[in-house]
Amino acid sequence: MKVLITDGMAKDGLEILEAAKELDLDVRKGISKEELLEIIGDYEAVIIRSATNLTADLIEAGTNLKAIGRAGIGVDNVDVDAATKKGIVVMNTPEANAITTAEHTITLMLSLARRIPEAHASLKAGKWERSKFKGIEIYGKTLGCIGLGNIGKLVAERAMGLKMNVIAYDPFLTQEAADKIGVELVSLDDLLERADIITIHTPLTPETKDLVNKDTFEKTKPGVIIVNCARGGVINEEDIKEAVQSGKIAGAAFDVYTTEPVVEDNPILSIEENIVMTPHLGASTAEAQTKVGLAIAEQIVDFLVNGVVNNAVNMPSVSLEALSVMKPYLNLAEKLGTLQGQISKGGIKEVHIEYDGEVSELDTPPITVAALKGFLTPMMDVVVSHVNAPVIAKERGIKVVESKSSEAKDYTSSITLKVKTEDGVSQVSGTIFGKEEPRIVNVNGVTIDIVPEGHMLVSENNDKPGFIGSMCSILGDNGVNIGRLHLGREAIGGRAIVFTSVDSPVPAEVIEEISNLSEIISVAQVKF
Repeated sequence: MKVLITDGMAKDGLEILEAAKELDLDVRKGISKEELLEIIGDYEAVIIRSATNLTADLIEAGTNLKAIGRAGIGVDNVDVDAATKKGIVVMNTPEANAITTAEHTITLMLSLARRIPEAHASLKAGKWERSKFKGIEIYGKTLGCIGLGNIGKLVAERAMGLKMNVIAYDPFLTQEAADKIGVELVSLDDLLERADIITIHTPLTPETKDLVNKDTFEKTKPGVIIVNCARGGVINEEDIKEAVQSGKIAGAAFDVYTTEPVVEDNPILSIEENIVMTPHLGASTAEAQTKVGLAIAEQIVDFLVNGVVNNAVNMPSVSLEALSVMKPYLNLAEKLGTLQGQISKGGIKEVHIEYDGEVSELDTPPITVAALKGFLTPMMDVVVSHVNAPVIAKERGIKVVESKSSEAKDYTSSITLKVKTEDGVSQVSGTIFGKEEPRIVNVNGVTIDIVPEGHMLVSENNDKPGFIGSMCSILGDNGVNIGRLHLGREAIGGRAIVFTSVDSPVPAEVIEEISNLSEIISVAQVKF
C-alpha cells in the first residue's frame, strides 16, 4: 500500500513507516496542489502537517484513499466532512504538542512584558537604549485565561509556577472543576476588569469570533497586555491595532491570524511598538515534531497493516464491521452533541445519553463517545476526538451517564441527550429516517423535525402572530438567505421554537436585532 508524505516528518517517524514491509513510502515535500491532484489517486494514505490543504476536490480525487494522517492537533486544513462522506479515516495527534503550545504562550507573554524583540532589534542596530525598553514584572500579576481547556489549563499551571494569580473565564466549566486546577472562575467582565495579562484559549466559533474587540478594551485595566496562541479571528485585528496604537492596551502578542500566511494589509503589521508576532510557531519545537512524527507514523501503520483505528477525529476505534452497523447512530449522536454544545448555558455538571428501541441493542459506548465529541468540540481549545473526549469530560468534572431501554417510544430507535448545567437542564432527541438520515425530533419538550446541517439560528419565542415574519424580514433585509424553517410549539399561544436554516453565518448585529423583537425569548447561532 502506498503512503504519501507531503510535508516534513521527523526521522524517527520515517523509519517506522520505512520498516513496515507492507507499505511503499513516497516523500514529496512541497508538492503543488496541481501535482497532488494528478497523483493522489494512487495512494492509500496521505500524511500532512500544516502546509498542505486537503480540500474537497483533492479528497474526491483520492480514489484509493483510506486514511489521512495529520501530524499535529489542528485539522483545519483537512475537509473532514468530505473525507467522512467518502469513508476516509482522518487521524491527528492530539496530545503531542499541547505542552509546546502552552510554553509558547508563556514565552510570548514574557517577551512582551520585557519588550525583548524591540530591545534586540535596537541593540543589533548599534543602539544602547536601556531606558526606552522598561518592562514589567509578571510576579504577583493577575493572569486572565479566556478558556480553560487542555492548553489553557497548562498555561494556568505554568503561570502559577511563576507566582502569578490566575483567574479564568470558561462558561462550560463548573467551579468544582476549576477548584481542582486551583484557578478562580469568574465572569468575562470580571476577568477583563481584573487581569493584568490576558491569554486566549478558545476555538473559533460564531460565538467566539471577534470575542475580543473595541468594546472589550473599554472594560480592561489600563496597561493590560493580550496574548493569542489559540485561533486567528477570536481577536478583532483592526480593533486591537487601534487599542495598541492609542495606548489603551500596553501591548499584544500573536502567533495566529485571521488569514495565514499573514497578508500584507493585516492591521497588526502596522503596529510599530509593543507588539510581538510569530508565524504560527505554537507547535514548532524539536520535541513536539518528533512526538507528532512518531505518533502519526505508528497510527498509519496500525491502520493500514492491522486495521486498528487510533486518534481518529471522524470515527471511533471500532472494527469496520461494527462501524458499518452503527455509523448512522454515531452521526446522529454527534449532531445531538453539537447542538447541545452550542445551546447549553452554564457550567456543565452532567451529560446523560438515553438509548431507546433497537439502538439500545448495539454496542453503545462508541456512540456515547460520539455524542461527547460533538458536545465538547464547540467549547475546547484543542481538537476533540473519539479518543480524548471521555478524558476531557472527566478532567472538567462532567459526569457521563448512559441508560438503555429496549422499549421503543415514538420511533423504532431514538437517542436523547440531556445536559445538566448550573443554570438548568437542556434536552434534545433524535432518530434516523430511512437508513442513515439523522433527524432531531424534540428540543426541550417541543416536538420538531430538524435536518441538522449547515448554519442555523435557534430561537425561542412566545407563539404570537407576526413573529416569524418579522424575523425573516430582518434576515432578508440584511442579505441572509433562508434555506428551511423548522417549527415547533408546546401549544397555541405558548412557547415556540424555530430552527432557521441559513446559507451563511448570521452577523452578530443581525442576531442582536432579532433579539430585540417583542416576542423573543432567546436566539443563538449554531453550526452543524
